[in-house]
Amino acid sequence: MEKLKERSALFGLIFAIAAALATVGMTWVAYLDEQAYTRMQSFLFDCGVDTIGALISAGLYYGCMRQVGDGTRAFKTLNVFVSASFVVNFLLYFTMGAPGEEVYTFLFVLLSKLFDLAMIYFFYQYVRNTLGFEGKLARLAEKAIPILLALECLVILSNLFCPTTFLVDEAGVYQATDASVLEDVALIVVSVATTILIIRCKRPLNQKVAGLTFILLPLLNYAMVGGTFGNASQYGMILVSLIIMYCIIFNDKSSKLAATQSELNMATEIQVNALPLISPEFTDGEEFELYASMNPAKEVGGDFYDFFMIDKDHLCVLIADVSGKGVPAALFMMTAKTMIKDYALTKDSTSATFTAVNARLCENNKAGMFATAWIGILDLRTRTLQYTNAGHNYPILIRKDQPCEELKKVHGLFLAGMEFTRYKQGELRLEPGDRLLLYTDGVVEAHDKTNGLYGMERLEAVLDGARDQTGEQTLGRIFDDVNEYAAGVPQFDDITMVVLTIK
Repeated sequence: MEKLKERSALFGLIFAIAAALATVGMTWVAYLDEQAYTRMQSFLFDCGVDTIGALISAGLYYGCMRQVGDGTRAFKTLNVFVSASFVVNFLLYFTMGAPGEEVYTFLFVLLSKLFDLAMIYFFYQYVRNTLGFEGKLARLAEKAIPILLALECLVILSNLFCPTTFLVDEAGVYQATDASVLEDVALIVVSVATTILIIRCKRPLNQKVAGLTFILLPLLNYAMVGGTFGNASQYGMILVSLIIMYCIIFNDKSSKLAATQSELNMATEIQVNALPLISPEFTDGEEFELYASMNPAKEVGGDFYDFFMIDKDHLCVLIADVSGKGVPAALFMMTAKTMIKDYALTKDSTSATFTAVNARLCENNKAGMFATAWIGILDLRTRTLQYTNAGHNYPILIRKDQPCEELKKVHGLFLAGMEFTRYKQGELRLEPGDRLLLYTDGVVEAHDKTNGLYGMERLEAVLDGARDQTGEQTLGRIFDDVNEYAAGVPQFDDITMVVLTIK
């Protein structure tokens, strides 16, 4: 889907540039063709507007290629139709009044009117998305405007069969019929409704004014020149309006996005700094080797891990996955992580730690967030691992010359689920060479383009092939394999892993 969006944006840019180049090329052809030049002498101003307008429109489209946020797609589509309108408008002037070219003139008139409808529709979509319309009128407009524009489209297309609203005679001269007023119904209704919605929306005054320029500038142009310069000058005013909206609304939204991005970057840095450092104490110890990694799906994530020495003989390792993603999950994660470490240092068992943490997290959890978690305390003297699983993914145990084994024990509900949950614990004796992998569901639930899951079998196959590698190499190998499997698909969930190897 992301690639499709990128390609559609690229095709739009190619079209805008092609329209600009075509208009420039046709302008020179017109000057070199004596007959064409004679016919177009009264339209030289329009030719200049078409040429410059098409070039500016292509540049404007390129300027919004990297924009993100509400209304971006509608703005680019609107710009494409403005580019096309300049080309069609130019071709209309080139053929109008030329004997024997009444068919071409008719087609260009038809296309011009259809492009006008498209511009009206995508302008409405743009201001609706960027300014945010609310209330009964907005809901009514959302339903009525597409229907009204579709009906007018049918009215315009009916000219293919009979001169409903206009005709082009054998001399290539355009003539409006008495029913041509039908072509203005949608324009008037949509313009009035959109004007009211823009004025009533809860946005800054400069954004409201920027939105209104698309409606007011063409009217002002028509009032000032009385249609002397034809349609091209009105398209030029529409382009000016697009530039104003781009500069005011897009730049305003971009600055807010930049501020938000800056805050997210800071939140990411805070979150990363809250994770324990992979120091030589944990990677080059005599009793064990420990590595961990976390790759959030967004700037900040809800997964976390921790490891620390309770005393010189006991190592605590934990991993957790908070519900949701983004900043709310990260805030809940920081709270849970702090509580778990505090209680792990003071309680005498993993079950007592999770029981106490769960009760505290349930006290004021109006947001209804929760976390699955797994905690283990390894006695380095006896190599006995005491552990508690609060609804988390089963850890994988890799022993020498034995297949991978999942520790399929759950000792209670996820944390912050029910206040009075009492957790149990299990024990496991580890031997030198044994390896334990902790992970979150972002690993096994990564999916490919067909929505197939990565799954346990593939994960265990990677672990089998990495038995002779270090813990750090093992994590890298898993992450690379997950990325290879999910190539072309945006990362769906945070990917967090901890690997503990007994020496």
